[in-house]
Amino acid sequence: MTERPAQRTPNRQLAALIAEAGFSNAGLARRVDQLGLEHGLDLRYDKTSVTRWLRGQQPRGTTPALIAEVFTRRLGRRLSAQDLGLDACAPVYAGLEFAAGPEEAVDIVSGLWRKDSGSHAELRKIAFTPAGLVVPSRDWLIGRPDDRVARGEPPVRIPPQGRPVVPRQRGQAERGPGQRVTGGDIAALASVGSLFRTLDDQYGGGHARQALVRYLEHECEPMLRGTYGETTGRRLFAAAADLTRLAGWTSYDIAAHGLAQRYFVQALRLAQAAGDRAYGAYVLVTMSRQAVYLGHGREAIQLARVAQQGVGASAPPVVQALLHSAEARGHGVLGEVRACTASLVRAERALEAARPGDEVPHWARFFDEAQLADEFGHCHRDLQQFRAAAQHAERSLQLRAPAYARSRLFCRVVLASARLGLGELDQACSLAAEAAGQAAEMRSVRAVEYVRDFERRLEPYKDAAPVRSYRDKVAALQ
Repeated sequence: MTERPAQRTPNRQLAALIAEAGFSNAGLARRVDQLGLEHGLDLRYDKTSVTRWLRGQQPRGTTPALIAEVFTRRLGRRLSAQDLGLDACAPVYAGLEFAAGPEEAVDIVSGLWRKDSGSHAELRKIAFTPAGLVVPSRDWLIGRPDDRVARGEPPVRIPPQGRPVVPRQRGQAERGPGQRVTGGDIAALASVGSLFRTLDDQYGGGHARQALVRYLEHECEPMLRGTYGETTGRRLFAAAADLTRLAGWTSYDIAAHGLAQRYFVQALRLAQAAGDRAYGAYVLVTMSRQAVYLGHGREAIQLARVAQQGVGASAPPVVQALLHSAEARGHGVLGEVRACTASLVRAERALEAARPGDEVPHWARFFDEAQLADEFGHCHRDLQQFRAAAQHAERSLQLRAPAYARSRLFCRVVLASARLGLGELDQACSLAAEAAGQAAEMRSVRAVEYVRDFERRLEPYKDAAPVRSYRDKVAALQ
């Protein structure tokens, strides 16, 4: 790649870090090239390139961020391009950092919101990177809860007598800096989340995604930078985590996979600031589902297992069922029949252990018999166990509420694929045509891709009358 004109000042910061990491010049170049390939970049650096950097030349584009990430992985601490004596750029890794503290978490996620709500179209083109899953999931698993999230208020001091004292500095205002966040503010965030989830379920992630991101930028960020105590602060971070995960989910639905991955990582960090371990596990399951969709079965399994380990046996049965079903989907993609079956059995037993009076988090209430049957249907389809797939998909469609329109569409395509696998061509094409009509009414790339996956399965039968009829029906939707 073209380099900038050489500078006279040697880069001693980079030289010191190369020595600390134990890299040779060729070894560093090779690692940068490998990392670039994960993002679809053909960089072709070599030891001579590194020699130029050490002499003071500056690599262009996203390369400084890639070099910084290479050292971050090697040395186990977050390093920026500036730490290496390199020019800052629009880093390809922005948003994949797992912040050291709540303030940094707010800075990172608000930066994402602002870029996404603006004209930064390249942000939505960033590729998904499996390697970017490792550090955040590890840091969440071994991380300790944040000691303090309160903002704009001095910490409470407990004197020997046990009576709390809040020190006030000279000239300090009653309200502190920024707006004071109230319970009503947090209730509003929850209501907004419910509204956008409904829109997403019925019309697809592309329908109101930008409105959600703008809401996060203009309403949620000022709250996070406002004034609040510990209890209110934890609730605020929980609400922000929920909305950020939803922004990632809707981004995932429109195939902005790299952006979605970044939102999920930041939602995971916000959940840690909230002190909500179970919700963090749910974010990891969301990341696992994206990995399944993109064909990264091994990473999907690892994420699901980290989620299980992170909450242990303390989570409600419904949450346990959700976590085990996510692992099953990863095994299904890899064709691992025994492991997939074992995970499905664990999920089924966990859901059976649930009782009507159990306290279930609002975000897990969707996981019911209909959802479990859907998970079974997907897994059996992936394992090419088509009769079982058809049975479970039919049951899910019978039980699933109409409000979950996109989920019903997915399940209908799974049923169509199962019918096709059983040789029932007419019924398969009829089901798929109905799904294609529904996909045309949604702003969901995933919905379209489900239909296209079925059409790829139709190729061996392309000259059959039911297939020609199906294609005519789909063509009429254009």
